[in-house]
Amino acid sequence: MRVSGGLKTLPRWLLWVLVPMQALCSGFFIWDIAVGVFGLRSQPISWQYRELIEIGAAIGLVSGFGIGLAALVLTLRRNEAMEGQIRAASAAFAELLDERFTGWGLTPAERDVAWFTLKGCTIAEIAALRSTSEGTVKAQSNAIYRKAGVAGRAQLVSLFIEDLMEARPGPDAG
Repeated sequence: MRVSGGLKTLPRWLLWVLVPMQALCSGFFIWDIAVGVFGLRSQPISWQYRELIEIGAAIGLVSGFGIGLAALVLTLRRNEAMEGQIRAASAAFAELLDERFTGWGLTPAERDVAWFTLKGCTIAEIAALRSTSEGTVKAQSNAIYRKAGVAGRAQLVSLFIEDLMEARPGPDAG
């Protein structure tokens, strides 16, 4: 096993070996059942050789199950860790927005409109969400743009994209 991002992961080659191995082992048992049901066997094999094949196939299936279970557990752990990182990034972004909104002196209504604008809502959607007229939302949007020192929605969004790009960890972070 190797370490990736602080979590152990299974090497890819092991998974590429696992799938064909399990297919062969399963195929043996399916073939054995088909031979018995349909009477396909033309020449019997010795019981010692048959026992070795069955033991090998059973070991292959059990080890495949174990490796598959380990891969699932590691994937679930990694997913949980990534969800935690996303929650932390979301909280940091919300904090950044709040700092900017406070610095610009936005009113509570303008903060709502700014949030919805950054989420990509249209003027009509924001008006419906806030139970106000589109004219009110347009006026609040213009006040936000003026206080932020931008010409419109695209420049407002780009301010925060620039902040995210500057805060992005380098390759050595982690």
